[in-house]
Amino acid sequence: MARYDFDLFVIGAGSGGVRAARMASDRGVRVAIAEERYLGGTCVNVGCVPKKLLVYASQFQEQFDAAAGFGWTVGKSQFNWSSLIANKNQEIERLHAVYHALLQKSGASLIKGRATVFDAHTVAADGKNYSAERILIATGGWPFVPDIPGKQHIVTSNDMFFLEQLPKRIIIVGGGYIAVEFACILHGLGVKVTICHRGHKLLRGFDEDIRDFLVHEMTKKGINILLNTDIEAIERSGDSFSVRLIDGSKASTDLVMYATGRTPNSTGFGLETLGVELDSEGAIKVNGDYQTNVPSIYALGDVTNRFNLTPVAIAEGMALVNKLYVKQPKPVDYDTIPTAVFSQPAIGTVGLTETQAREKFPDIDIYKTRFTPMKNTLSGMDEKTLIKMIVVRSTGRVVGIHMVGTDAPEIIQGMAVAIRAGATKAVFDSTVGIHPTAAEEFVTLRDALH
Repeated sequence: MARYDFDLFVIGAGSGGVRAARMASDRGVRVAIAEERYLGGTCVNVGCVPKKLLVYASQFQEQFDAAAGFGWTVGKSQFNWSSLIANKNQEIERLHAVYHALLQKSGASLIKGRATVFDAHTVAADGKNYSAERILIATGGWPFVPDIPGKQHIVTSNDMFFLEQLPKRIIIVGGGYIAVEFACILHGLGVKVTICHRGHKLLRGFDEDIRDFLVHEMTKKGINILLNTDIEAIERSGDSFSVRLIDGSKASTDLVMYATGRTPNSTGFGLETLGVELDSEGAIKVNGDYQTNVPSIYALGDVTNRFNLTPVAIAEGMALVNKLYVKQPKPVDYDTIPTAVFSQPAIGTVGLTETQAREKFPDIDIYKTRFTPMKNTLSGMDEKTLIKMIVVRSTGRVVGIHMVGTDAPEIIQGMAVAIRAGATKAVFDSTVGIHPTAAEEFVTLRDALH
């Protein structure tokens, strides 16, 4: 007779939790997975997937405008926010069904409702107690909103996917990728957008040239970016809101969205009572094997607040199962994680920034080009593209690649493979380009900027 009801009990059916549950169950492990909100977690419901759909929607107006240069006469266009959201919701429901079917096919037991950890081997969920040899916490993160006067008027990225109507004006507070992406989305849909950021630059952690270039391009499009400022208070004023900034000035807007970071969703699951260690921001502390200080309890994904990306959570889920049940450890390589910002123009990046490279290596060469994409020679659009490559001179190894421009995320995915494989500048130089493309610039960079 089995000592426990389950070998593995997963709390949270987001990307990492579902991957770990499915992989383990496929290998004969008795798995349960509990979810209180929606299958797919942040990515499927209020993150990557619906955001990308909104990005596509926001690009059409520019394409309509560009068509004339290519001989097209486009009639009067009209955008319907309600139709977009309804179609988006339908797609998300389809994905819910896909996730449910995948879990069911794997043999994992799906429990709907909030789960809490009762002790090191017991989980309470759906009015019952379940025993488990191991417990995995994969509960993700949640938007953070500071405590300011008028906080009740604020919306977050979670709310933006379910707005009943599109505002005419919006103030977005924050300087990270979520703020930048929603600013570009809403601007493309005709909203008057202002970004309000307390820092001196947007996109902290990205390469400096990328940060500067994107702000320049966004400003050219008409997005108002206020740096070194913040909101002190928000007051309702009829059908709109009055916002008071730290310099005492006021601004009027129809909506205030905060994109000021996300916090680990770690409270209310019984972890504190059990003595699971959390850091100062509420992230669950884990070792290299995703194990907490309570040996039977593990955690991965955004709730550990390390690399908050969907593919990373998925990779961590796979690594955990390989370690525990396949006995073939395949650790995640955190050094070559590619990432994208679906701004307009988009960002794709992998490897070290220039600052990081100069701190690590004494001999760095920088290759960089800024150009007008071929399409824009006829489109009338003033959008530029930036490509940057960082090379260690003594070895020739490429340690960083960064791009801002159309299809940058699609292009950088291939570049990530090259960097992970240890490609040198000589390998890039000897590779035949595909002409005419923007991507061929990566194999035609000739002169280093010392």
